[in-house]
Amino acid sequence: MLAATGVETVAVVQVMPRRLPLFATAARGTEELLADELTELGAARVRADRGGVRFLANLHEALRIAVWSRIAMRLLWPLAEAEVHGAEGLYDAAHEVPWEEHLDPGATFAVEATLRDSEHSHSGFVALKIKDALVDRLRERRGGRPDVDTRRPDVRVIAHLAGTRLSLSLDVVGAPLNRRGYRVRPTVAPLKETLAAAILRAVGYTGDEPLVDPMCGSGTFLIEAGLVAVHRAPGVHRTFGIERWPSLGAEARSSLERIRAEARGGERKAPFPIRGFDRSDEAVEAAWANVRAARLEREVSIAEADATRPLPLEGLDHGLLVTNPPYGDRLGQGGQKGMKTFYFHLGERLGALRGFRMAVLSGNPGFEAAFHHRPLRRRPLWNGPIECALLEYPATGPGEARG
Repeated sequence: MLAATGVETVAVVQVMPRRLPLFATAARGTEELLADELTELGAARVRADRGGVRFLANLHEALRIAVWSRIAMRLLWPLAEAEVHGAEGLYDAAHEVPWEEHLDPGATFAVEATLRDSEHSHSGFVALKIKDALVDRLRERRGGRPDVDTRRPDVRVIAHLAGTRLSLSLDVVGAPLNRRGYRVRPTVAPLKETLAAAILRAVGYTGDEPLVDPMCGSGTFLIEAGLVAVHRAPGVHRTFGIERWPSLGAEARSSLERIRAEARGGERKAPFPIRGFDRSDEAVEAAWANVRAARLEREVSIAEADATRPLPLEGLDHGLLVTNPPYGDRLGQGGQKGMKTFYFHLGERLGALRGFRMAVLSGNPGFEAAFHHRPLRRRPLWNGPIECALLEYPATGPGEARG
């Protein structure tokens, strides 16, 4: 079984401790949102940290989080941390980990490494040294070595080297949780699924109101909203790496069978419409393909329309308007000056809608002034490396102005 960081090695047959420390990674700026979500999902001693959330969970709780979390990027089981220097330090630290508790000689594995402010410039070199240490340890302790499989390993090892601090973890899921499986037709710079879900949580979307995205691109907001509205767990149809672990696979499969059955039994029909629009027919086609892949074609409708002109919102007089407008010169409108003109016209059109509260993720520092409405709240978020602002605007009634 797995040993927690700093815990003495235990026999493979020993019963798993009730709860062990786990770490869920998240997009920068969404850590507190993820912490709230994990608390709702039953995690204990939840603490937001840089780049993610630390918490305690037993196996069943961890798997329920893997199935239900909409915001977590990866679900990691930390094994060890150490100060390391040079290639020899990497090898020695990795060799100290009791890998024999997690892998059999007949299993497959892969090592994925990330670096930050490190003396090493190549993540592949760091991964190679850890791989060598793991293989040597298994050969010494179990008389054989596991094979490397970078595509679909039984066990995925995650190494992060920040300066001289090395952390080694196992990836419970085996692949990032944002890979929901529905993105069959991406568009330029698509919004990550987990970030879209975090934004919906931040603005209080529960599926119990209409939702509109006037610049839907490949449909990420629409699909994540659809999953929320029908109460569908984003990981209910996925298989996880832990199901192939030699030590926990059978127990994990049994637990996941119950979790998935419960999740499927709790689904419902979406009580309110979810509508998307885009001026690009290519984006509309891509969004439709993704919606169908997500099996939400009965909940989501998409049409071609220009957000700076009246939108066909027949039958809708209230709800949430959420969108991620272009950040740069993708519209061919003359650089930053052209973008500000676009944002101004967008503010005129969307600001005229009554009954709709608005949430806009903006990655252009000129957006807020050009949009010419005063936001109710402003939250810093990062869309990959791009610093953004999530701007919330209140709904207005007849004759009211947004400010």
